[in-house]
Amino acid sequence: MSNTATGLPVGRGLLYLIVAGAAWGTAGAAASLVYRASDMGPVALSFWRCAAGLAVLLAVRALRPRTGAAPVREPVGRRIARAGVTGLGLAVFQTAYFAAVSATGLAVATVVTLGAGPVLIALGARVTLAERLGRGGTAAVAGALTGLAVLVLGGGGTTVRPWGVLLALLSAAGYSAMTLLTRRWGRDGSADSSRTTVGAFAVTSLCLLPFALMEGLVPHTGAPGRLLLLLAYVAVVPTALAYGLYFAGAAVVRSATVSVIMLLEPVSAAALAVLLLGEHLTAPTVAGTLLMLGSVTGLAVAEARAARPAEEPVPLG
Repeated sequence: MSNTATGLPVGRGLLYLIVAGAAWGTAGAAASLVYRASDMGPVALSFWRCAAGLAVLLAVRALRPRTGAAPVREPVGRRIARAGVTGLGLAVFQTAYFAAVSATGLAVATVVTLGAGPVLIALGARVTLAERLGRGGTAAVAGALTGLAVLVLGGGGTTVRPWGVLLALLSAAGYSAMTLLTRRWGRDGSADSSRTTVGAFAVTSLCLLPFALMEGLVPHTGAPGRLLLLLAYVAVVPTALAYGLYFAGAAVVRSATVSVIMLLEPVSAAALAVLLLGEHLTAPTVAGTLLMLGSVTGLAVAEARAARPAEEPVPLG
């Protein structure tokens, strides 16, 4: 099954999502380096991430050559509604997650947010999109969530605070709504993924601006050049590139599959922590990574196989 209106096959959508998940995983390491180089807070960083990412996307759209094929027209009202709802979902997803990390710690916030996401999305997709996971898909989700728990909580020393868990669930709800609506609006092919990303970043930047101003919009730093390079990386790779690929892939791949593939983010982050930040490779890190990679691979292969018959041309004669 391909998105016939946009011409993006499901197989390519899966690849886009895999690259996006891996790119998202680099944001945490980049953020830690930003915090070391300046006194920038998490909300200000999130604002600059979205605002600078928006500028990058607008520049890319301006330089991108026009194609000869006329795009499918999307009603203006729905385009505005989609940008508003998607941007609001992205703002809730990011801001509530940062608040959950502050309230209950990184490990618990990550497990609850990323763990609740696939469950909420699977239930929402079943009710609103009539998408069923089946036994294999359910087993893949269960394996991925188990791997996530082992990977993130395996080191011990975690503290669970109810308020932080509620904030993490709110973050998961924002992420789930964003994913489900992207899939729903992508079914008829009229939603331009590039325009979706631009609109979402514009709305998210406006939502975050007042909170970033209260926190401190302009940081103090003794290494302005290094800080600008780090912010440029955050804006380009885990933001403009990753979210552009995410919205394109999420429009043509089943929602529950999207949520499991995006669990590659903590795998990528763990690999960077070992390779670049000097953290030790532990048994829970290896076990959780293998469980998650196996689940993601199995679900992606099943999705590609299910889509292939519809994408291949029917032989004549």
